[in-house]
Amino acid sequence: MQIKVGTCGIRQPRKRYYESLDVVELQETFYDMPNPERLKELRKEAPREFEFTIKVFQALTHSPRSPTWRRMKYKLRGNIENYGLLRPTKENLELWEEFLNNTKPVEARVYIFQTPPSLPATEESCRWIVEFFNTIRRDDLIIGWEPRGGFYERVDLLEKVLESCNIIHVVDPFRRFPLRRREINYFRLHGIGPGETNYRYKYSDEDLKKLLSICRECNGSLIYVLFNNVYMLDDATRFRKLAKSMV
Repeated sequence: MQIKVGTCGIRQPRKRYYESLDVVELQETFYDMPNPERLKELRKEAPREFEFTIKVFQALTHSPRSPTWRRMKYKLRGNIENYGLLRPTKENLELWEEFLNNTKPVEARVYIFQTPPSLPATEESCRWIVEFFNTIRRDDLIIGWEPRGGFYERVDLLEKVLESCNIIHVVDPFRRFPLRRREINYFRLHGIGPGETNYRYKYSDEDLKKLLSICRECNGSLIYVLFNNVYMLDDATRFRKLAKSMV
């Protein structure tokens, strides 16, 4: 089993980051349409063995009423109401093609779709999500989905999507275990505490030992562990050291 450790975004000089960790999940690709030249430079400056993963553009996953849309500078075409929530609309499908082409230069093989609690967990939404994932061009990419909100009250629907689309169930392992066992797993850690996130949480040594135990339970060949909290760089560095010492 291989464990690749990193953070959601980089908050330090990149050269030092590349030397300390294995992977980074790009966050700039979520807030706005990425610049392919910028991503080409990132790939060029990083060591070849270093990996980038992509958090997918919010215009595909979140509705136009999402507060995060305020940070978007990209000018969308067509009917704005047809964007987001993984709907198989003409606007979303064309946007995915542009997004995929723009992110190719960074040579990522893992793309993470994180959907908001506002995405309804219904039979209807399940149908359109399945159609979206089964329609988009995926090439040889690994597609992961981190649902939030009502889908954990309708696990039957969530399982249906995961099974029908052959995608990774992205989870915070301190809150839940992936519904489907796969050779590749992807964990995003948002802090321990009430609710879905506690970004100010700092993981203890015991927490990290428990995390390593959870990774071993997955029985997969590759596990991505991405920290997404205030202390993510320190926590990720400590966990990577622990994981390597226990090999």
